[in-house]
Amino acid sequence: MSEIKTETLTQVLSNMLDTEIIHVDFQTVQLHGGTLGDVQLVTGSAISADGRKLPYKIVSKTQKKWERYGDTDSWRREYDLYQSNFSALFSEGFRWPECYHVEMNEEANETRLWMEYIDGTSGLDLTGDSYERAAEELGRFQGRLYAEQPAFLQELTNLSEVEYMKNFYLRYRSWKRVYDYIRSDDCEIPQHLCKMLIDIDEDADEIFNRIEKLPIVLCHRDFWVANLFDSDGKTTVIDWDTAGWGYLGEDIASLIADEADVEHMVEYYRRCIPAYFKGFSEYADISHITDDCVYELILLMFGYRLVEWYMNAEEENKLEETDDEKMLHIHTLQKIYEMGIDR
Repeated sequence: MSEIKTETLTQVLSNMLDTEIIHVDFQTVQLHGGTLGDVQLVTGSAISADGRKLPYKIVSKTQKKWERYGDTDSWRREYDLYQSNFSALFSEGFRWPECYHVEMNEEANETRLWMEYIDGTSGLDLTGDSYERAAEELGRFQGRLYAEQPAFLQELTNLSEVEYMKNFYLRYRSWKRVYDYIRSDDCEIPQHLCKMLIDIDEDADEIFNRIEKLPIVLCHRDFWVANLFDSDGKTTVIDWDTAGWGYLGEDIASLIADEADVEHMVEYYRRCIPAYFKGFSEYADISHITDDCVYELILLMFGYRLVEWYMNAEEENKLEETDDEKMLHIHTLQKIYEMGIDR
């Protein structure tokens, strides 16, 4: 757990509360963190120079250097974005947490962000209306930036590249552990689901030719339910360390399929895609797009990943919860299969 220095916290709270703080007390609670990330909720009371006692909540996020495949500088991306004018891109209905202070420890290759605590509904507690609203607001966000092409956004140097999603898929496809498994006699994944994945492999070149005709937009690239908060009908998105250029629909594929509400996946697939395109089309004409490729994006982005998760669970101890986890991944693949039937 990263140490919190009282003098730094005092400075941060002075920024956040917009008044001079002369004394603080604090307690910390560990929150869910990303890869090599340490995220803490810091709470307590601050005493202002004019004697007021001010309760506060703030999030401290420390990120150590690590190398994500194909995206070397993602570990420091949020630091870089908060240092830029990136905040100006958001709206009242679609935003990221406000940041009050940033730190970079060059010797330790470590960043620290002091950010707004977001209180709202998240994860599997999100409703269908929340999904649909997030999809539409994402569409507005991406559509506006696609239409306006802000100059400073084009000049940002630390954004993930357009080919990241394709390279991610190709890396999985070249991994014999998962590639050979779905083609083996020992595979316990139902045959029709394996065929679904094998068919995508065989058609991958043609599919990518279709995807690469879609608009290139600014993607979050980790747009799953744990990173979304619905507060009073407004969507706040956290964890922008994978953000970069990608294709229309990538983030919607994540919203629908990445550890989402499996029982409602098909319903949300039907609801979110029209909402997304509705929001996007408020700013850019996409009437010529007749093939959204979201179904294909879901399979390319999550097909082999679900196989890997299934295999990992299979190789763990034969406990009841392990069997439940395996069935969850099979169930998710089945729901993706049903999406294909409904198209």
